[in-house]
Amino acid sequence: MWALLPAILMGWALGANDAANVFGLAVGVRAVRFTVAVSLTAAFALLGAYLGGAQGMHTYSSMASQTLTSSFCVALAAGLTVAAMTWRGLPVSTTQAAVGAILGVALAAGQPVQWGVLGKILTSWVVSPLAALTMAYLAHRFLSPVLQARLGGALLYDQAMRYGMVLIGIWGAYALGANNVANVTGVYVSTGLLSVPAATLVGGGSIALGVLTFSRRVMETVGERLVPLGLLPALLAVAAQAASLQAFAILGVPVSASQAVVGAVVGIGLAKGVGTVNRRQLLSIGLGWVLTPALAGMLGALMWLGASRLLP
Repeated sequence: MWALLPAILMGWALGANDAANVFGLAVGVRAVRFTVAVSLTAAFALLGAYLGGAQGMHTYSSMASQTLTSSFCVALAAGLTVAAMTWRGLPVSTTQAAVGAILGVALAAGQPVQWGVLGKILTSWVVSPLAALTMAYLAHRFLSPVLQARLGGALLYDQAMRYGMVLIGIWGAYALGANNVANVTGVYVSTGLLSVPAATLVGGGSIALGVLTFSRRVMETVGERLVPLGLLPALLAVAAQAASLQAFAILGVPVSASQAVVGAVVGIGLAKGVGTVNRRQLLSIGLGWVLTPALAGMLGALMWLGASRLLP
């Protein structure tokens, strides 16, 4: 089972990086304590992976054929890339890391790539953050005044927003597990090493471990440094992100929770006025999104070339 160690690393890095996309805004506006946030995220991400992660497994397994060695190289390259970005405190796309590593290994090994499947995934990388941005912008622009008028009492408003963020955070955690577990163990399904149920459990468990152990740094970036938010804007941003993730999970296309939540936060910022967006922080995040698939692809290719020389 040594071949699963890179997948566990990838799941750990994914959980550490992507917990911020679920409860980072709630923690940032002090609606939920950090310990409560990570506990709920870990539990419901594991549940979402097991109950809703199968469809994404089939998408990844059809992108390129895998052997045990190539799966090892893909998972290790993607895991190291996401771990490095997490250490830097940047919310990056684990989906981009996984796809970049798959493509790099396939090209280095001379394996055929299903370019139609790849094109479907690449399109989702653009559509997902734009969809979350649009939903968050429209919700803040037109729904916020209605909700604020209905919840006139300060105490009622505060309580409603906090309960709403917990409920939507739980939904987001479930969608995170369902959409992103394929990034962790999807490549192992086509090798026959793991069945789909086993892959969802191994992937979901390692994601939960990352959430519980190393998610604070990226959570601070998403929750506090991109756009200053109040309770209601944060609630609407998380709802837009969760809706985007859930939609793509149903379609069986793994997308980036990081891209969705950043798109949603920027949408809120644009509704409040473009000057509220921390453009320097946004540029750093965007640079991470460009570097992630490229770095994972190069690492994957180098690892495959090294492995192919060492192994008979």
